[in-house]
Amino acid sequence: MQIIKTDQLKKGMVTAIPVVTKHGQLIVNEGVILTEPLISKISFYSIDSIQIQDYTEAASSSTEEISEPTYLERIKDYAEFQNLQHDYTRAIQGLKSILTEASAENGRLDTDLLYQTVEPLLCKVSTSFEMFNILQTMRTIEDSIYAHSLNVALIASVLGRWLKMSERDLETLAVAALLHDIGKLRIPAEILDKPGKYTDNELVLVKKYPAHGYLMLLPYTHLNPHIKNAALMHQERCDGSGYPQKLKGNEIDRFAQVIAIADVYDAMTAARAYRAPICPFHVIADFENDGLQKYNPKFILTFLEGIAYTYQGSRIQLSDGRAANIIMLNKQFLSKPIVQVADGTCIDLSRTPDLHIQALL
Repeated sequence: MQIIKTDQLKKGMVTAIPVVTKHGQLIVNEGVILTEPLISKISFYSIDSIQIQDYTEAASSSTEEISEPTYLERIKDYAEFQNLQHDYTRAIQGLKSILTEASAENGRLDTDLLYQTVEPLLCKVSTSFEMFNILQTMRTIEDSIYAHSLNVALIASVLGRWLKMSERDLETLAVAALLHDIGKLRIPAEILDKPGKYTDNELVLVKKYPAHGYLMLLPYTHLNPHIKNAALMHQERCDGSGYPQKLKGNEIDRFAQVIAIADVYDAMTAARAYRAPICPFHVIADFENDGLQKYNPKFILTFLEGIAYTYQGSRIQLSDGRAANIIMLNKQFLSKPIVQVADGTCIDLSRTPDLHIQALL
């Protein structure tokens, strides 16, 4: 363990203990790989120094390679990214306005306007091979309910296309995803946005939001039942471990099952104030470990294979610090592809249990 002054921190260093302000506010959790935004955040809070895991120039030789702009950093200069970012920002603003109106007393919900607000963005991302990279780059730590709902709609729409859903069902799925968290607008913001763990009473309150959402949508008789069910059931799991009704398998609306996968993926791969974004391959590994029990097997396998395929050929950082390229997927272990390191050696990660993908470059 080493104590490093904030102005001497480098990308690739790993925190040894949680980084907190003088008032005890958590800034970065332990075991997090430092990035430029995280270093800037530490500096912003006037933290003089932090404790990091043992770090030497030799041990971090790959950070020399990483010190150049990564692909996720370079993507911001792409015209495709800039165009999508414009549509993304407008869509969030429109979604916030529509949902705020819908949640007001005697408010109304214009689902046609809702879909029209995000349709240009949905059309673009449905044909973009780079959608997941672009989306990951556009996210911020301060992502709101509205940004998360938009992210889930984009991810769910891509999964819906991979599942070969009809155009009409894809439109219904997008609206359902946009509205899946509307019940959170009934939960006090100071509880919903609480940075630490919920108390038992707070958790009971928060877990009521799916029912709130369903009741908010119930008066709209023109809404497709899948949309209302998605608000109520997207936290249910096929093994009965979800909430609020502990439904199992086919008891759960199939649109809610698709949205559940997109919801969890977005939550895990988004940055949080207390941690960096989780690498998509870590998320794939988590889904592989218990996903077949918790999620519709056809839906989750299609999703994981699609995600892994989009990162075929990507440059990554291994857990031992080396940079590598993904050259082939292992269909039985999608989180553990075959990679090639700088000296040309190919490594089958499915045969090296102590080595895994740490981050995308």
